[in-house]
Amino acid sequence: MIKRRTILTAAAAAPFVLSGRFALAAGLPGAPKPFDKGGLRIALVRYLSTGDFFQAYLAGVERQAKALGIELRVFDSRQDAALQREMLEQAVGLGVDGIIVQHGLTETMKDAVARAVDGGMKVVAFDVNCENPKVPQIEQSDRDLARLALEQAVKDNGNAFPAGYVYVAGIAPLDRRDETWQKVKAANPGIREVARWGTMDNPIANAVANQTGAVLRANPGIKVVFAPYDEFAKGVKIAVDEAGRNKDIKIYSADISTADIQAMREPDSAWVATAATNPAVVGEVCVRALAVHMTGEFPGQQVIVPPTLITRSDLIDKSITNMQDLGQKMPQFEHADVVVPKWLPLPRRG
Repeated sequence: MIKRRTILTAAAAAPFVLSGRFALAAGLPGAPKPFDKGGLRIALVRYLSTGDFFQAYLAGVERQAKALGIELRVFDSRQDAALQREMLEQAVGLGVDGIIVQHGLTETMKDAVARAVDGGMKVVAFDVNCENPKVPQIEQSDRDLARLALEQAVKDNGNAFPAGYVYVAGIAPLDRRDETWQKVKAANPGIREVARWGTMDNPIANAVANQTGAVLRANPGIKVVFAPYDEFAKGVKIAVDEAGRNKDIKIYSADISTADIQAMREPDSAWVATAATNPAVVGEVCVRALAVHMTGEFPGQQVIVPPTLITRSDLIDKSITNMQDLGQKMPQFEHADVVVPKWLPLPRRG
């Protein structure tokens, strides 16, 4: 049997990215230490990477790291919680200057993160609660994502309808979105959750589609599905289309990608609204927050990237067919004026 450590070494070596190549070896003019001298390395330790959201997120991390002249190493655990913890420890052992933890499970990451922080490592976390006051938490304002989508659901359907809900507990952003779902149901007793399902098994959309097909057969009265993650929404839409129910079920979600836009624009699409931040912008903010943290300043316990509501009508009326169109025609989606000290160069756009 191949030992887990051997697997770790191979897995860590394969998803390896260099960004910047020490292009600013002399440092950034006017920047505080350690950016005044350059030659810095950071690591991105990922739990989730499946889907367009995470590809765009990684692109944003790479783009901002390049602008800072930072060498970036990417470790992808592919939803293996124990492996993610070991990859974090490996990144610490490599002597990087800072670490971004992207998603993961609190119970497997908090102790490893605490050891890294206690050892002097600067760490920021995106959508994983490390339960550490020294670790800035970058968030998409998940409660607002859910609130915007559910407000649209109530606007479209009234405050009384049978609903399905896709949810997996233990994932920090989904848990925060669940808080809003519970509050909305409490404020609107006519909204009845008649079925709940969900999985993070890969491929997520196909696995959720299989579950959804069975749920719809068992609960034909469902009129609204709240699927607060776009891979969940993709799976629900597949099942709704296969069941021929795209005209009598409405899907509300969170997150956005070009593939999502195309799915929402389809004739008679059941996917009618999503609330989202630009995942590439979130990636950039994560790197900026880590950079500020590395200078000795604390960017805040919570660094919030504000979301935007995007409806199917918006996409059709504004002729939005991809993420580039979305940024150009809904400017509030394209930029986040978050963690932008004067010394820190932003990525080139356009």
